[in-house]
Amino acid sequence: MIYDPFQEKAINYIKEGHSVIVSAPTGAGKTVIAEYVINDCLENNKKAVYTAPIKALSNQKFREFTAGFPGKIGILTGDVSINADAPILIMTTEIFRNKILEESESLKDYSWIIFDEIHYLDDYERGTVWEESLIFLPKHMKMLALSATIPNIDKFAEWIHSIHKKPLKIVKEDHRPVPLHFFYQCQGKVVDSLSRVGNLGHDRMKFYYHRGRRFAKKEHLKPNKPTSLIKHLLDNDRLPCIYFCFGRRRCEYLAEEMYNFDFLNAEEKIKIKANFHELCKKFDLTNEKRALMLEPLIERGIAYHHAGMLPTLKEVVERLFTSRLIKVIFTTETFALGINMPARTVAFDELRKFYGRFFSNLKTRDFYQMAGRAGRRGIDTEGFVYSRVNPHEVTYDELKRMIYGEPEMVRSRFNVSYATVLNLYEKYSEKIYNIYPYSFHYFQEKKKLHDRALGLMRSKVEILKELNYIKENRLTRKGSFAANIYGYELSLSELYEKNALEYLSPKELGILALALVFEPRPGCQKPQLSKAAKGLQNITEKTVKDIQKVEKKYGIMPPSKAYHFHLSPCLEAWMDGAEFSKILRFSVADEGGVIRYFRMAIQILREIMDVRVSETLKDNIKKALELINRDIIDAEKQLRT
Repeated sequence: MIYDPFQEKAINYIKEGHSVIVSAPTGAGKTVIAEYVINDCLENNKKAVYTAPIKALSNQKFREFTAGFPGKIGILTGDVSINADAPILIMTTEIFRNKILEESESLKDYSWIIFDEIHYLDDYERGTVWEESLIFLPKHMKMLALSATIPNIDKFAEWIHSIHKKPLKIVKEDHRPVPLHFFYQCQGKVVDSLSRVGNLGHDRMKFYYHRGRRFAKKEHLKPNKPTSLIKHLLDNDRLPCIYFCFGRRRCEYLAEEMYNFDFLNAEEKIKIKANFHELCKKFDLTNEKRALMLEPLIERGIAYHHAGMLPTLKEVVERLFTSRLIKVIFTTETFALGINMPARTVAFDELRKFYGRFFSNLKTRDFYQMAGRAGRRGIDTEGFVYSRVNPHEVTYDELKRMIYGEPEMVRSRFNVSYATVLNLYEKYSEKIYNIYPYSFHYFQEKKKLHDRALGLMRSKVEILKELNYIKENRLTRKGSFAANIYGYELSLSELYEKNALEYLSPKELGILALALVFEPRPGCQKPQLSKAAKGLQNITEKTVKDIQKVEKKYGIMPPSKAYHFHLSPCLEAWMDGAEFSKILRFSVADEGGVIRYFRMAIQILREIMDVRVSETLKDNIKKALELINRDIIDAEKQLRT
């Protein structure tokens, strides 16, 4: 195989026995380096771990690597465990972090760890998992870290070297093998330069300044019709197109808006219909309502893809897209993390998205994570990126920053969970505070923020002592239980200590686990609850309220999560044996959301079962799992298909 210079450089470092961090644009070919490590490990009877930031990507990697290395690949994601002793083990970063802290012996035979998308360390909610994984990385493991372009990669590598004292080589690549050409739809026109966007604004609009930023006055704008944009792409031979939207309903609406287009010739229609029917049969989707709704669009080369869909139907769409028969796909941003799914063109429906707690203009790094899907290596000489620009929402300066600015630096989001604190306390006792100086947060931030972060860790230790998780510098029975339950440790542990879990039926255990993981959307109405759900609601409300009272005293934000029983009727019907299509009438979430939350509940139940609990509780959890983890909920079944 002929490698690009940056790939060859990284591989040579690996051959010399170095850990390597690679920073390169999306679509540059970073995966090739990971494949080299995997091949090398298999040829030399070594083992490697491959981590991905989301389960969907872990699943995709499992399928891809299994095709290339049959019988050599395993996967662990909490709700899936296939071939867990395989020489190449794919897992989410959370699972890897948990293994390091709880059962590091299980990693002694693994010589490499591959961190895909390591810039996720910057993620507000989950970034600390990457940081903890890097801090406590076993000394015998070499590391390959793959990242989108980040300007502070040298400092990042310097931090890793400072804590592990072993060579770490940096490989930076700014060149894309398929260059990108940018276009903009503004005031109903498609233009190919930012200056022309600015001219359109000046010709037709008035501007005002607020706090040094320029905004368009709320005057009438000519519409940027998505249908006009798609027609432009068709007329200019720029399909297939990945069209990014930041809302599930918007994806579906736009796909249906394109119904009057027909992108396929007679031969392609026959082929895609046959493929679609075959895949639907394989995944038991032949009579599924949404699959039937999608079929007329699929026959025209149109599809949509988002987290609210059945996982199996998403996979059908993905397979059709990689066959190059889907010409326009409307999708949310998770598609940007997909493997082997480039297109000639990427289009942005808008340039703002929800960042967990607020709406904001896209970060440059996020823009290029998605834009990088444009341009198919070996097929296209260039990729095309179209942005629909609404001057009422995005200023000219912001647009310029987004597309031509330098990607944002990766910043630490270090905020250890209670479970992590307990695992570290068990090992280091009162010396736990000596761990913080090893963090990227300590390396990167100023002393004022050091004191705050250390104070937060001390507060969590004090809470754990006050609530009797730590006593006389040792973990109590409750503390040992909580050390194994990441993210939901306090409320579950309080119920465990009161023996409340022991007396729950399998159905009640399922209801409890689901209520713990479920996050209702704003304004989401509560359904009528059963007697069992009401009883659990009363117990959990008091438990969480007591915990939050202590957290408030110590200034812990955000506080421990409340239980939400909105999906309880849905789960109870499912555990009674109802068909999936029938339980959705009880649901306040779409089908993909129901499956995701059911699978998260399964993961929680498995975590409880893995702790030293009574045989009675274990038996009840097993029964609950049997009742929940069936048919379409069974994630392993989909991967084995």
